[in-house]
Amino acid sequence: QVQLVESGGGLVQAGGSLRLSCAASETIFSINAMGWYRQAPGKQRELVALITGGGRTNYADSVKGRFTISSFNAKNTMYLQMNMLKPEDTAVYYCNVDHKLGTLTGQGIQVTVSS
Repeated sequence: QVQLVESGGGLVQAGGSLRLSCAASETIFSINAMGWYRQAPGKQRELVALITGGGRTNYADSVKGRFTISSFNAKNTMYLQMNMLKPEDTAVYYCNVDHKLGTLTGQGIQVTVSS
């Protein structure tokens, strides 16, 4: 079973940047889409950014212009670059891969933005 492991989270001041990484334990084939989701306390999980196997991207309105998603590289790692962070970006972030045989989700990583 392929595993996804997120890293790069932590505590940052408002206006700062973080880059989240999502490393797959092995190459994933037949990818339909890769994405990042987040869940804040007391809220439902929401889509933050998505990139299709064909390279099309989609972002939540709240992060457009601030976050950038990239697809898996040769090291089986995908990224979410987060700039101009706001306190409302505080959440647990999950990477997600939808592929031909199913869906994979990482264990999540905490991002906390202080004001």
